[in-house]
Amino acid sequence: MLKQIIENILVPAEDYIYGFANLEGLLDEEYREYSYGIAIGKHLDDRIIDSIENGPTLEYYNHYKKMNDDLIDLSIKICNELRKNNIRCINIEPTLALESDEFSPYLETLRYKISHKMIATRVGLGWIGKTDLFVSKKFGPRVRLASILIDAPIVTSGKAIDKSRCGSCEICVERCPAQAANGQLWDINTDRNEFFDPHKCYDKCAELAKTLFDKDIRICGICVSVCPLGKKNKINPML
Repeated sequence: MLKQIIENILVPAEDYIYGFANLEGLLDEEYREYSYGIAIGKHLDDRIIDSIENGPTLEYYNHYKKMNDDLIDLSIKICNELRKNNIRCINIEPTLALESDEFSPYLETLRYKISHKMIATRVGLGWIGKTDLFVSKKFGPRVRLASILIDAPIVTSGKAIDKSRCGSCEICVERCPAQAANGQLWDINTDRNEFFDPHKCYDKCAELAKTLFDKDIRICGICVSVCPLGKKNKINPML
């Protein structure tokens, strides 16, 4: 039933990835009643991502916003259907809204209470790359994520991924204009701050967006664009 609800909403299916995971013991205390999660990913437009060379474009910014809006709408629709079937759920939006009460605390650590990337790795959809991107098995890093927490037990849909599959590739590290990554590989016992400085990334994103199209936003996209696992039609043995 759950799978059918999701597949009826995620159309066309080839643009999405999704899966289910047991999150017991992995969430903040305030979400203790929701021990299971659904990760949803939507494929970013290859043409737009390929056009990113030296920083974000206005087209990429608009696409990024639309992808977030689409994922919010989809996750709300899925939650509405789940509630009709007496399943309690919370939809977690792709990014934190500026007007949210959680935004000021977020700026201190650049961490959300709910990690979409953590849920997606528990589902088995992919891993965390060297520049802290979520790298999906299907689309590489060319994906935006949303999550739904539910209180009903579900059958997990894949084997959790506990460590990086980026190997010796350093392309994103070398191309990062903020020099925010040190090249260390992620695993579930490695904190983000050990291999990636999010504040360097955040500040450089602000600088690039202001310089390139005069927007007070934090967006770049270079590491998304250069990752070989995201290149269209690329076959890679690491997958």
